Amino acid sequence: VQLQAYGGGLVQAGGSLRLSCAASGLTFNRYEMGWFRQAPGKEREFVAAISGSGGSTYYADSVKGRFTISRDNAKNTVYLQMNNLKPEDTAVYSCAAAGVTSTVVAGKSNYWGQGTQVTVSS
Repeated sequence: VQLQAYGGGLVQAGGSLRLSCAASGLTFNRYEMGWFRQAPGKEREFVAAISGSGGSTYYADSVKGRFTISRDNAKNTVYLQMNNLKPEDTAVYSCAAAGVTSTVVAGKSNYWGQGTQVTVSS
């Protein structure tokens, strides 16, 4: 199983970025997918998750109303649209896959992608 995250970069506060995570080696629509982030000196934290069908989504309170998680099962890809970015959103963002949503949200997924850096300047 491989998860490849990309789309990070440097953006000014108030700007937007869209992250993508391409998956291979698994039956994608059977896996719940999630995004996590880790800022320097801080623990990894849950950002968002989505069910295999895409019908259910979950967000951390800190990103509700600003971030949107979605997936395209035909492309084996999950996305994170990030709007109204703030300096405190600066972190390395990683994607994860698991068979159960609670496992993803708890950060206990078996499969993780490498991170992509998001830097928000003030």
